[in-house]
Amino acid sequence: MQDDLFGAPPAPAPQPPTEPKPHAKESAARVKGVQPAPADDALRTLAAQLPASLRLGTSSWSYPGWDGLVWDDSYSEQVLARKGLAAYAQHPLLRCVGIDRGFYRPLSASEFAQYAAQVPQDFRFVVKAPSLVTDALVRSQDGRGREANPGFLNGELAARHFTLPALEGLGARTGALVFQLSPLPWHQIERLPEVLERLRAMLAAQPPLAGAPDAVLAVEVRDGEWLAPEHAEHFADVLKSTGASYCLGLHARMPPLSEQLPLLRRLWPGPLVARWNLNPVHGARGYEEAERLYAPYNRIHDPAPEEIALLARTLAGVCARGGQNAFVTISNHAEGSAPLTARRLAEAVVAGLAGNGETAGDSPG
Repeated sequence: MQDDLFGAPPAPAPQPPTEPKPHAKESAARVKGVQPAPADDALRTLAAQLPASLRLGTSSWSYPGWDGLVWDDSYSEQVLARKGLAAYAQHPLLRCVGIDRGFYRPLSASEFAQYAAQVPQDFRFVVKAPSLVTDALVRSQDGRGREANPGFLNGELAARHFTLPALEGLGARTGALVFQLSPLPWHQIERLPEVLERLRAMLAAQPPLAGAPDAVLAVEVRDGEWLAPEHAEHFADVLKSTGASYCLGLHARMPPLSEQLPLLRRLWPGPLVARWNLNPVHGARGYEEAERLYAPYNRIHDPAPEEIALLARTLAGVCARGGQNAFVTISNHAEGSAPLTARRLAEAVVAGLAGNGETAGDSPG
């Protein structure tokens, strides 16, 4: 105490050193958990107007800049990574979320179960498969391909290190299990029919999606050649024959959404999976630029109204009129703030349904 320094009796013996005190908000989070931002009536009304089979979400959840949008206050990224999911799942619009970390290291069933335990029964996960089976190359730390990956499109490895653990851990909360195939080396693009048959064998080797009524296998690609006229029919046949879906990839490496929808129509009827990864204004390798410009991800920087409008029309056709499930995850790199983009997309879906009286065509797009 301060008075002890000015002639008071000797101070008690010093206590053993203690750990530095955490930030007050982080300390509170350990006690009561991360708390959600209060939802206004307009947001709740908007969520209630969406088709029940449409699940919107973000690609992850540990962003401090979502203070006031998703969280009630400012928390560190570390606290949000550990404790933020339960609060995220209370947001009226966010009924699914992406788990991408398994791309770098396969996750165990117990790790998936820890995620599932934090969310309501109606919540779903969109999970990215490990690069162990989705990248044709073994890569160095800087992302450069070093050598051919012997596990690429290996069905047994995919089942053991991805599909089975995800189903066991997530159970009925399993949404889309996404095999996002990294850009192929040119020698494989030139032999794409052979790669497609390897993909067919890998998908066919996956176990039944038992205990997960909404679960779907989906394939996302990062080379436009997969959608070229000479390959699109073959690609659609591979997916349809194995019960898999095509994952719309809104990314600068891929053709625009309008040029991807024909493949989805070939698979109709069926569920829709979409991952809005990156605004095309930044180019195919623009993640770093988007991070620099958009952080802390609390406002819209580069609106993409055409993508919003077309995706909203597609979702209305798939969910409200077609009666199919849809899972859409949105990155902060799409427009600057994933929760705000989710709200813009939801508003466009609801406005479209109201304007058309739910009488438009029943196929995607």
